[in-house]
Amino acid sequence: MPPPSFEPAPPADSASGVIDEVVTKYADHLVDLRRDLHAHPELSWAESRTSDVVMSHLEDTGWQVHRVEGGGLVADLGAPGRTVALRADLDALPVEDLIEDPWVSTVPGVAHACGHDVHVTSLIGAGLALSEVHHRGLLHGRARLIFQPAEEVMPGGALHLLAHGALDDVDEIFGLHCDPSLDVGRVGLRVGPLTGAADALSVRLFGKGGHTSRPHLTEDLTFALAKLVTELPAILSRRLDPRAGASVVWGRIHAGSAHNVIPGAGEVAGTVRMLDAGAWAEAEQVVRSLIGEIIAPYGVTAEISYQRGVPPVVNAARATDVLGRAVEAVLGSEGRVPTRQSLGGEDFGWYLDRVPGAMGRLGTRSAGGPTYDLHQGNLRVDEGAVTIGARVLAEAAVVALSSRPDSF
Repeated sequence: MPPPSFEPAPPADSASGVIDEVVTKYADHLVDLRRDLHAHPELSWAESRTSDVVMSHLEDTGWQVHRVEGGGLVADLGAPGRTVALRADLDALPVEDLIEDPWVSTVPGVAHACGHDVHVTSLIGAGLALSEVHHRGLLHGRARLIFQPAEEVMPGGALHLLAHGALDDVDEIFGLHCDPSLDVGRVGLRVGPLTGAADALSVRLFGKGGHTSRPHLTEDLTFALAKLVTELPAILSRRLDPRAGASVVWGRIHAGSAHNVIPGAGEVAGTVRMLDAGAWAEAEQVVRSLIGEIIAPYGVTAEISYQRGVPPVVNAARATDVLGRAVEAVLGSEGRVPTRQSLGGEDFGWYLDRVPGAMGRLGTRSAGGPTYDLHQGNLRVDEGAVTIGARVLAEAAVVALSSRPDSF
């Protein structure tokens, strides 16, 4: 959708005042923009239209926008010096959109079921606000916007942008993620681990099949597969430190096509998740060893695909406080609420492996309304979260750039 004409905001006494006025001015447009993005979702590594929309909104507002080869955009604003980055993810999911709003997805089988349409729109809004903050001489350093492709696939598009220098010269990075279990007007914050490490695991078993009346003449692959499904999660929790919270959950199981045939091949696939980065470093070796031990009595062979995904998101103390101050500036002290670590994977963790930063959980549930779940086609968000996200992200950049690195 076309960007609004960009005009300077009315006079304001502070960067916070400028942010509030600019976001208020474009509030209706940002909501319409989020609906447009929701109606036109794009899968990982194919976010062309979404990137065009971002480009059209920023290129004439003072931002130096660079389109990264292979996907994503990076935009810079301000004078060289201390640099703070803000990040949003562009991609949608291969999920059927089940909402009944006029802005339902126009792409069959693809939907913004994780709120990335909100993330992108909020960061565009923050970019418009920071442009005016810079114009007024109130931006004390340089801001960088990172619009990242392919967060929804392992190991995540963050690595692609890191390889193209997205964090070069960056001192801190901030992001928000929609939280449909949290009311709009609240942002959940936590120092330390926020999400878990997540890997993808698939195992194909092969053996001599046969008739179910003569299992002793076969390598009973279906039984071996069942043992693998039940025993790997149980044994892994005994081989890794239980404080790591290791979890294996299967999403797909397939073997055979007839009730009286023991098949010669079968497959199981799922995710391996844990809370601790140290355990994550040894998880693959442990999982591979356990699979061999579990299937050995049944004479079958295994073909294992273990894809290391993303590390935990670990929020730095100072950066979390910066984000908290930004939340309080926008929503008051009641807007800043504690949150717990989850086992959900988020490739924002790759950025935090390089520089300190923090991610917050942006409340998207209407007060008194139903609680939805991420990655489900019926996800609905309270659109008040769009402008709140824009204000908080812009404010975080201003607070971070206006304070000493060793403060707080």
